[in-house]
Amino acid sequence: MDTEEQSDLCFPQLGNISCRKPTSDWYQSFLFIVLLPTTCIFTVLLNLLVVISISHFRQLHTPTNLLLLSLAVSDILVGLVGMPVLITMSISCWFLGDIACTLLSYLTFICQSSSVGNMVLISADRFVAICDPLHYTAKVTMKKIQICICLCWCAAVIHCGIVLKGKLAHPEIGNTCLGECVYHIDIIGGILDVIVNFLLSLGIIVILYTRVFVVAVSQARAMRSHDKCVELQHSAPFRAKKSELKAAKTLGIVVLVFLMCFCPYYIVSLIAYHENVMNYVAYLYSLNSCVNPLIYAVFYPCFRRAFKNIVTLRVLQPGSCDANIL
Repeated sequence: MDTEEQSDLCFPQLGNISCRKPTSDWYQSFLFIVLLPTTCIFTVLLNLLVVISISHFRQLHTPTNLLLLSLAVSDILVGLVGMPVLITMSISCWFLGDIACTLLSYLTFICQSSSVGNMVLISADRFVAICDPLHYTAKVTMKKIQICICLCWCAAVIHCGIVLKGKLAHPEIGNTCLGECVYHIDIIGGILDVIVNFLLSLGIIVILYTRVFVVAVSQARAMRSHDKCVELQHSAPFRAKKSELKAAKTLGIVVLVFLMCFCPYYIVSLIAYHENVMNYVAYLYSLNSCVNPLIYAVFYPCFRRAFKNIVTLRVLQPGSCDANIL
C-alpha cells in the first residue's frame, strides 16, 4: 500500500483492516459542517430555556407543561448526543471504539423513542382536555402525568434495548472495518421499531388529534354563533375553556411539525433507502428538536415572557419564581 493510499485511512498503521476516511460532496459537507452543528447549538440552548422556564416559574407548573418539559429534555439529549454522533459518523472516522459507538447509538434511540412517547401523551392530554373538559382536572393530575412520563421513558429504554439487542450484545457487529460506527438493527428489531415507533404511535396520534380537531372546530363554531348564545350559557361547564382550545391548536402545530419531520425518516428507510437521502431525512428528524421551542415562543406569550426573564437574568432576583408571566 503506497503512502497516498495510507493517508486516506483512518488508522494508516493498521493497513487493510482500517476504514477509509469519509468523503462527501459540497452539499453534504455544508449540511454536516454548517447546518447540523448550528442546529445542534440552537437545539440545546432553546430547549434549555424551556426546561428552566417550566422548572422555575410556578405559573407554568401544569400537567401539560410537565409533558413539554419531558419533551424538551429528550430534545436536549438529541442535541447533546444524537446530532454530534450523526456529525461524527458522517464527516470523520470513529475513534471512540465499538463500545462507545453502541452506547451512544442506544442513548440516541432512547431520546428519539421517548420523543414519540411524549407526543402520544401530549395528544392524549389534549384529547381529554377538549373532549372531556368536565373531568379533565380529575383525570389529569400532576402525579398521574409524572407516572406517565416515567413509564414513557422506561418503555423507551426497554423498547430500544430490544431493538438494539444484537448491537448491545456484540458492539462490533455491523462494522466492516476499524474507524466505523454504524447503527445495526436486525430484521426482528427493525419490524418491532416500525410497528411500535411508527405505525402504532402514528395511528394513536392521528386518531386522538382528529377527534380533538373535530370537537374543537364544533365548539369554536358554537362559541361564535349568536343563535346558540343561550345554549352556551347552560352548557359552559361542559365545554372546553377558550385557553384549552388555544392550547390544543398550538400543541396541534407541535404534533403536525413532529409528524412532518418524523414520517419521512421511516418512509425513506422502508420504501426507498438511499444513504444520501437518509442523511437529509435524518437531519429533518433532528431539526424537529430545535423547532419545538420556537413554536412555544411564537404561540405562547407566557413562554415569551419567561424566555425574556431568563435571558435578562431576572430569574436571579428573589421571588422571581412567583412572577406573573401569564
